[in-house]
Amino acid sequence: MSTKQELWTRTSGDLSARRESLAQPAVVQDPGEACKVIVDPSRSYQSWEGEGAAITDSSAYLIWTSMNPEQRHALLEELFSPEQAGFSSVRISIGSCDFSSQPYYSYDELPEGVYSDGDLNYFSIGEGEPGAPDATKDLKYVIPVLQEILAINPAVKVMASPRSAPAWMKTTGQFSGSGRLRLGECTRNGYRYQDTIDFVYAQYIVKFIEAYQRYGITINSITMQNEPSNVPPWPMTTWTPEELTEWGSHYLRPALDRSFPDVEIYFADDGLRFFERPVSEYMTPTQAACFAGVALHTYSGRPEMLAYATQQFPNWKLTMSERRCMLDETVDEASHVMMGEIGTWLVRGGMSLINLWNLALDEQGFPSYAGTSGRRGVVTIDSKTGKVKRNLEYFMLRNFGQDVPLGARRLASTSYTRDGRTGGLGSVAFGKGDDISVILYNPTAESISAAVAIAGQGAAWRVVEVPAYGTVSYRCSNGELNTSSVPEDDDFKITYTPHPEDDHDESQYVQ
Repeated sequence: MSTKQELWTRTSGDLSARRESLAQPAVVQDPGEACKVIVDPSRSYQSWEGEGAAITDSSAYLIWTSMNPEQRHALLEELFSPEQAGFSSVRISIGSCDFSSQPYYSYDELPEGVYSDGDLNYFSIGEGEPGAPDATKDLKYVIPVLQEILAINPAVKVMASPRSAPAWMKTTGQFSGSGRLRLGECTRNGYRYQDTIDFVYAQYIVKFIEAYQRYGITINSITMQNEPSNVPPWPMTTWTPEELTEWGSHYLRPALDRSFPDVEIYFADDGLRFFERPVSEYMTPTQAACFAGVALHTYSGRPEMLAYATQQFPNWKLTMSERRCMLDETVDEASHVMMGEIGTWLVRGGMSLINLWNLALDEQGFPSYAGTSGRRGVVTIDSKTGKVKRNLEYFMLRNFGQDVPLGARRLASTSYTRDGRTGGLGSVAFGKGDDISVILYNPTAESISAAVAIAGQGAAWRVVEVPAYGTVSYRCSNGELNTSSVPEDDDFKITYTPHPEDDHDESQYVQ
């Protein structure tokens, strides 16, 4: 090949190999019985926008309080530096979510005797200096952690999602628990556009973006509601697709256009079950133009529902805004979800950005103000010592962060699995200038011999062994490559707690 630099790594599903460097395979004309994968640079698709995870209050609390400054900086630099893991995206909550170390809060809490705040005079994301012991709300943990991440890599994208509107804007009058926005109701005398809860809630989102900007944090994109079809006991607001369409196009997009026109809005932010009907049944092309695309979770729903979300409006982008990490799943199931469904099937289906759920949780799957235990983060942090373990999710994200340049376009490549978990070898490939990146996933219990070739270069095959339920990543370029290795895990005891009541119904995994 004409490229000057190549990097090959492999990761097994059981993590006995953790992005282990491979010797550069020789070029052969006859690959024998190896499974052939041809990458075709002449056929390109979506642009790659990045990967990362959620900086919940729980994750930020652990990073800020369980680690000393040296440990914290080392971890964040490992995760977000382009010279290391290369994570390039985070997701945060607008107000509290279930994974919080603090009691739930909104940004507009009214004193006793005050029942409405149409001018948002009581709006506050917190008091005190970021990271100070007496700081409150977002200033206590989330903002200082984000500031340190952005000092390491200023280009990290920030997606923000509300869980609940302030209590006084909801039909229940309660911040916790589900309830509906008081759509169409007035906040003061009169029936003007700006007198409605609909308008004021859009201004609430704008004030959030303004507040973060004052701390040097740019919000790049938002969703209108996390899981609008969910009705849990922790903070949530429920919406119908029609309501989100109307509010987003008539109130939120105009509000952002006046102050932050570059902030993108993503529709849905829910599982595929949200798309029981095609989006075009309740949204006009003019309304669709108000949204950058659709955000998905993969907790439930059928694969064919993906088309109802992504094939309606050609200009829409597809992002993953949330997928919680694994815990007690078998090696094959965990690998199928992370490496197969997310890292192969959804990317081949047009997905351009991956945000998983908690970036970090402790050795018990905490903290969680809602008590939703029994889960892990992308990394696990020992709450007493600040030591770190890197989980399967970390390696899926690092494959993309280290090997796929931002802005690269997905290329056509041979794949033998239709869903990321059945059939034979799966692949995704990307190209940017002279760069070619390929990630292979083996959804079977035995290693697979794979032969990779680039269309236009003739019978020039590279043969590698892809481990069981694992990946092989390949990047070649005329430029410098990121050849950094994964640090060794620290040694500490994991004591994840049982989860008798799950926070999602996973009886219908995407499969």
